[in-house]
Amino acid sequence: MSADDTTPADWEQARALAYAAGRAAAGAAETISLPEADGRTLAEPLRALTDLPAFPTSSIDGWAVRGPQPWRPVGRVLAGGVAEPLTEDGTCVEIATGAMVPSGAAALVRIEDSTRDSAGLVSGEPRRHVVPDWRMPGEEAAKDEVLLPPGTAVDPAVIGVAATCGYESLMVYPRPRAGLLVFGDELLTAGTPGAGRVRDSLGPQVPGWLRRYGAVVDPSAIAGPVQDTLEAHLAAVRGALAGADLVCTTGGTMHGPVDHLHPTLAELGAEYVVNTVAVRPGFPMLLARVPGEDGRPRFLAGLPGNPQSAVIALITLVAPLLAGLQGRPAPALPTVEAASVVRGRGNDTHLALARLDPSGRVATPVGHVGSAMLRGLSNAHGFVVVRPGAEVAAGDLVPFLPLPLVAGERP
Repeated sequence: MSADDTTPADWEQARALAYAAGRAAAGAAETISLPEADGRTLAEPLRALTDLPAFPTSSIDGWAVRGPQPWRPVGRVLAGGVAEPLTEDGTCVEIATGAMVPSGAAALVRIEDSTRDSAGLVSGEPRRHVVPDWRMPGEEAAKDEVLLPPGTAVDPAVIGVAATCGYESLMVYPRPRAGLLVFGDELLTAGTPGAGRVRDSLGPQVPGWLRRYGAVVDPSAIAGPVQDTLEAHLAAVRGALAGADLVCTTGGTMHGPVDHLHPTLAELGAEYVVNTVAVRPGFPMLLARVPGEDGRPRFLAGLPGNPQSAVIALITLVAPLLAGLQGRPAPALPTVEAASVVRGRGNDTHLALARLDPSGRVATPVGHVGSAMLRGLSNAHGFVVVRPGAEVAAGDLVPFLPLPLVAGERP
């Protein structure tokens, strides 16, 4: 796609193109220790290295018994020990939770359901219920069974499963490195807006969104405002791309007298993955592939200067790109119920800011949703997606594009 081709791409097509570009450019997998793997993505299947459990395991403190009662205790087995077989009827061993059940045992009797007579013999009744008092080998997984597929995001639970299996390290994809360049001589980086200048709100917030989508953003990779000249833009973009897999820019995506992003990309020999998207708000946005000196492509995402439009551009193009770069599945959209009417935007997809109810199933549009506004964004969980030529009525089931909120922030 060239800079001259300004036919807006369909929103869903644009997301698919961004994901495919990232997936094709994903870095080589690497092996890292379990504690380091949180937030990464599995590059190969996580398989059970042995049956889980690997041996019959007691779920209670009590007695492993054989034959009719009363039973004569002949030993004890604790967690971590190897149980000797029970070979004679009328015998038992004391057993702890997590310990190996000895072969030859017919049942387990809980300590609270047992008694001992003056001769030390044990009596009691095993509980008869659906869930047994011990776990059998392979009950959770069989050896070599695939527990989690490639592309699974690694979280503490995944790390726990891997540790249970006996892994000490995991093969994962690298986390993409991202940078941010803020364009615009009209921007202030401190103080209150006035005298024709506005406060930059994207420089402080975009890195947080990028991190939530899995990118690594070093503070040194954030720069701006970049002077509104072609020379300054070219130097800033070239420098940023040298240390990042992805560089986001804010503003300059039009073709006005001080919009130097397109000429900069042309100078760098970039290829457009997406050049404008038929979505409102969010126009215009772009994603370009820039050749790297090492043979691996780098990416530049041009976000509009209006704050809400910039965030929409980020979740439209950057989120699927980063998913692809990390080897994760393409982001899927859940379905929610619209609480009220949401108007369409003609031939464009309309992303309408909305807040979810406590169940997470009903979306209510929020106010203050202009392209230059952020108040609505701060009260929303994501966007109701209204397809071109459509209008949403109250009660309709609609796709929902969630913001990547952190647990506990805005439930």
